[in-house]
Amino acid sequence: MTATTAPGGPVEQRAAPMARRVLAQASFELRTTLRNGEQLLLTLILPVLILVALTRSDLVDVGGEDRVAVVAPGVLALAVMSTAFTSQAITTAFDRRAGVLRLLATTPLGRSGLVLGKALGVLALELVQLAVLGGVAALLGWRPSVSGAPLALVALLLGTLAFSGLALLLAGVLRAEAVLAVANLVWVLLLVGGAVILPADVLPGPLAAAAPWLPSGALGDALRSASTDGTVQALPLLVLSGWSVLLGAAVARFARWS
Repeated sequence: MTATTAPGGPVEQRAAPMARRVLAQASFELRTTLRNGEQLLLTLILPVLILVALTRSDLVDVGGEDRVAVVAPGVLALAVMSTAFTSQAITTAFDRRAGVLRLLATTPLGRSGLVLGKALGVLALELVQLAVLGGVAALLGWRPSVSGAPLALVALLLGTLAFSGLALLLAGVLRAEAVLAVANLVWVLLLVGGAVILPADVLPGPLAAAAPWLPSGALGDALRSASTDGTVQALPLLVLSGWSVLLGAAVARFARWS
């Protein structure tokens, strides 16, 4: 808020410009996540541990001889899923239960500003994850294709949209305690059988066939292909786009603010 004094009158309060309001909300979302030990464990610590464990151990077949080349992009996909889906679903659900979403929607920030602020907060946290995980992977010997970086960024943005849609849908239709359980369960299921870290062809029968059609499998495949060959097939990007549109429409139709 900014204050102005009318000639001969009282001090008037005016809302800050929309861009400043959105950036302030994004900064708040980022600081809240980084200060939350549980969220930090989910979004940074666990992905780092998984990256090191799968790269340095041969107990799990990762579907390639260069283990870090397979695991690193998959862990980046896992980080996006953790931030855009699990973390966002839980925090939004408890904000909704506490009435925070309804309150903020009535302020100058508004619903659109709140959604934009949350989106920018997620993207900012993902930049932190990319820096940390990419640095650890580089120390482990990862040398991704530079030419595939633009395609990888496209896949990351589409994956963020898809998982954010799923997060907001759950947070907008279920009770907070249910979201906490469902979001963590879905995270575990996609980690184990969603081809997010490991390629779909190392999964057993039905999972190998279904995983590429899930947002987790599509994002993992796109990042592995972009970082290894510098190219991405159309199918993973189309799958991510389809999930983004479908889940976005579901949020607009079914999600509630209170």
